[in-house]
Amino acid sequence: MPQVLVLTPSTVYVAGTSKQVHTYSFQLEEARSLDVGAESVFGIAVDAESGMLAVCGAKACIDLLSAQGATLGVGELVRNCMRKSPAPLIDIGVNLVDHAFEKDRAEVISRAREAGVAAIIVTGCTVASATAARDLCESVTDFPLFFTAGVHPHNAKDCDESTLQQLTELAKHERCVAIGECGLDFNRNFSPPEVQGQWFDAQVKLALQLQKPLFMHCRDAGARFAEILSQAGIGSSSSSIPGVLHCFTGNSEELQQVLGLGLCVGITGWVADDRPERGGAELAALLSKIPADRLMIETDAPYLVPRSIQPSKARPNRNEPALLPHVLTAVAAALGQGEEEAAMRTTAVAKAFFRLPDSIGS
Repeated sequence: MPQVLVLTPSTVYVAGTSKQVHTYSFQLEEARSLDVGAESVFGIAVDAESGMLAVCGAKACIDLLSAQGATLGVGELVRNCMRKSPAPLIDIGVNLVDHAFEKDRAEVISRAREAGVAAIIVTGCTVASATAARDLCESVTDFPLFFTAGVHPHNAKDCDESTLQQLTELAKHERCVAIGECGLDFNRNFSPPEVQGQWFDAQVKLALQLQKPLFMHCRDAGARFAEILSQAGIGSSSSSIPGVLHCFTGNSEELQQVLGLGLCVGITGWVADDRPERGGAELAALLSKIPADRLMIETDAPYLVPRSIQPSKARPNRNEPALLPHVLTAVAAALGQGEEEAAMRTTAVAKAFFRLPDSIGS
């Protein structure tokens, strides 16, 4: 019988060598036959050259077997790199009705809870996705889900005379906490700029009418973005609703414009991107300029997997709320704060901004 090794969850080595090997997950019932410890889930690794069998925690590193053609599902990859937040978190932007989550949405929510995420704001980018977000919030009864209702600038070309009425009805739902995702994106211009402006302006006015916060997107459109908000009185001392620019990735000048409009700022895993051309380090350097009462964190899942997850082969190709603690780590480091302090502050801001129940995160 192959030699059995009981190792730590962080690394697995073949005995007598420095070679790192991969793991598969299997349940405790199988592990009992090997007379190993008391963890509820174990990993098993077999080195093809030595025939050595290694048993370890499920978070062990995964390199050799994938090189041999073995792969793990995205859920297993997420579990292997999950870390629990030291204090409850709120993920303010998750595209949870995206088709990427169709097969394992319940498991995604379960992993989020395990990672210390106390609530999720499900992003609505069209009338259809906002409707699906509403339905999801109604169907999930064991985890706090909320949603936004709006039309993303990419989809502005699809708006018609019924759009605002449908958004109004969705916004009346008790779980709808903001109008959006709305805004401008002149980088891709999937919708003509003038059409984007028309429907962004309409949604800003709808938010004012309904007294709902604004959940917004802006890319390469700062001047027009600021013009529409200023004309609506957003950012003035008399403004009656708050707004957040989610997934902020801009420079110092853009940040000053956002703060000058009185907006909050949502930070994603972009801040952990180590590629020079992506500007993650520059973004991290700006975080100290954001007032503590205007900073929130998000995953924007399934996009923007934190690149701080290393090695790259262990990094899931789909983001999910369970990875929000990686964003927290990067934000806390950029601010020179402890992770618990950063978690408590960003969660308090999100609760106040979206007017979430006091029980969230308590």
